[in-house]
Parts: sequence; structure tokens; C-alpha cells
Amino acid sequence: MHELAITEEMVKLVAEEAARAGIEKVEKINLIVGKLTGYVNESIQFYFDVLSKNTVAEGAQLFFETIPGMLQCNSCRKTFELDHFDYICPVCNGVGVKLVGGNELRVESIEGD
Repeated sequence: MHELAITEEMVKLVAEEAARAGIEKVEKINLIVGKLTGYVNESIQFYFDVLSKNTVAEGAQLFFETIPGMLQCNSCRKTFELDHFDYICPVCNGVGVKLVGGNELRVESIEGD
């Protein structure tokens, strides 16, 4: 259900960016969705289809790129993919880590005429 609010903001953003770029009809929207966001692509698509009606983005195709959860070890600075919520560094076995990716959601690009 939390996809509704973010999709509403996405439709507004796409309309603003299309106007700024002189795009009258958006045909393709490329999205980056972090795996750790919990957002469901199908829900975003559903809300987009409803919310984009009568906008410059109506009928546009959404393309999703999923970004894995990424952590960085505070000890050795190695960046590694979060695997099954295992927060131990695979290089030095350090347990102090920080999240550096996988919690993002953004419009990467839009295409249209």
C-alpha cells in the first residue's frame, strides 16, 4: 500500500521533468528500485496506470532495475552485497557495517516525444 504515495510523487516528478524537457508524451520511464525498500514493482505499475491517466505519462512503459542491498565494512572498508540479512563482512568478518545501497527509489530517466 505504501507504493501509492511514492507512485503519486513519481507521476508528478515525471510530468515536471517532461515539461522542462519539452516532452509532450512520455513513452518510457526507467526506475531504480532498491531491494531493501520493500516496494513491489507490480504495485507501482498498478498505481502508475491509475494515477497517470490524463497526464503526459499516460500509457508510458515502466522499466524496473532492482539494486541489491549493499553494505560497507567499517573495519576494512570493503563493500559487499547483503546476503540473507547476514551483516558480517565476508573479507574480515567485521560486524560493524553501514548501508550504502539498496534503499533507493528514483526515476533514472524518461523518454518520449
